[in-house]
Amino acid sequence: MRKKWWKIACVILLVYTFIGGFLFDVPALRQLQETIRNLYFHVCMWMVMMTLFIISVIYSIKYLRSGNYLHDIYAVCYARVGILFGILGYITGAIWASYTWADPNNPGYASFGSILREPKLIGAAMALLIYFAYFVLRSSVLDIDKRARTGAVYNIFAFAMLFPSIWIVPRLLPSLHPGQQGNPGLDFRDLDNRMRMVYYPAIIGWTLLGVWIATLQVRLKKIQDKTLLHA
Repeated sequence: MRKKWWKIACVILLVYTFIGGFLFDVPALRQLQETIRNLYFHVCMWMVMMTLFIISVIYSIKYLRSGNYLHDIYAVCYARVGILFGILGYITGAIWASYTWADPNNPGYASFGSILREPKLIGAAMALLIYFAYFVLRSSVLDIDKRARTGAVYNIFAFAMLFPSIWIVPRLLPSLHPGQQGNPGLDFRDLDNRMRMVYYPAIIGWTLLGVWIATLQVRLKKIQDKTLLHA
């Protein structure tokens, strides 16, 4: 039971997130209206993605220092689950944008194609593609040691590219995303105590879920590569 407490906490927090996310009161903002509830899902997906990518790159660095194949397994599994949450974050963001970023003076901007030209979404797509390339690169190298070492080096590069593609370049371009000048969307000053009661537990719950899935991936990979681990 001592080893399972965080899994129990994960389930409780996510159940609370879904109940609070759909049923609790939220600020009545004209631009967002009820779509503000997506904050408990969309933003949390990106938080989990970043957390898992950080864990992944740490294990890649550990592998380069130690040569321990187990560290490579951890790096791969955490990166794989990080991509999953990144895709979920991208999808929930695109859907949210299609409902909230429409300019009344330019109805065409609300089209799905126009939303996909949003700098934040383009940057997020680039970051995910870079991580997809990580797995393509690994699959193209047959030698196990060379694959692990090459993958570890590329993983560090992919993590470094997250910051310009998601955090830096999109902020230099005109955008409707929160944090940009003139943005009519969510302002975190509107995140009142009612939303914080759900938002912060949601981040913890989703993060625990991501780690949980990653640990299951690690256990499966250990079974598949049992011979290599005991070599």
